[in-house]
Amino acid sequence: MTLPTITQDTIELAQGDELILRFRTWHDYEDLLTRRLDKAGLKIRYSSATQEIRIMSPLPGHGKNTDILADLVKAMLRHQGKDWEAFTPITLKRANQQGVEPDYCFYIQNRERILGKERIDFEVDPPPDLAIEVDLTYTTKAEDYQAIAPTELWIYLRNNLLIYLFEGQQYQESQTSYNFPDFDVKKLISQYVERGWQIGSSVAVREFERFLKEGSY
Repeated sequence: MTLPTITQDTIELAQGDELILRFRTWHDYEDLLTRRLDKAGLKIRYSSATQEIRIMSPLPGHGKNTDILADLVKAMLRHQGKDWEAFTPITLKRANQQGVEPDYCFYIQNRERILGKERIDFEVDPPPDLAIEVDLTYTTKAEDYQAIAPTELWIYLRNNLLIYLFEGQQYQESQTSYNFPDFDVKKLISQYVERGWQIGSSVAVREFERFLKEGSY
């Protein structure tokens, strides 16, 4: 068993590991982000409410699920004739409050407001219209995004899609999607992500696009 290692120059976690550092400050969080350097596969999250830093090293299947899920979202956006800007990976920070690293985030309604930007600054920029977390070995909670406040948050957990909408300064779980109200998103996303494992990601996406074209959703 490989034990987690954090030194002045190194952050090492085995795939699937999650490390929680308690009673930490925003300065500690920013310091860890700097020290991560080329360890882009590590996800680092901070909450001032709990004073915790969480460091996560996703499993290989995490990337496959993220990739096909994002492709399904893009297929629905194309079907609706909508443009978008997408970011992955990205660190979203509300200074001294919260820092998260969604697996994917989309700007749809607010797309034009962030065109050409490499970094998102919540002092002037809007939150994403859709943020996506794919969980295999750890569990994201809607509260983890409370201060960042994407309009819609998806948490894909063990072939089950949870949808949260930001309403009244907090997240409410929903059975329908704000960005895709005409689709049974909870059913379709789970179905076609699983198809990606069965027949291959690109084949599943083409199958999904044919399904959308037929209009039987």
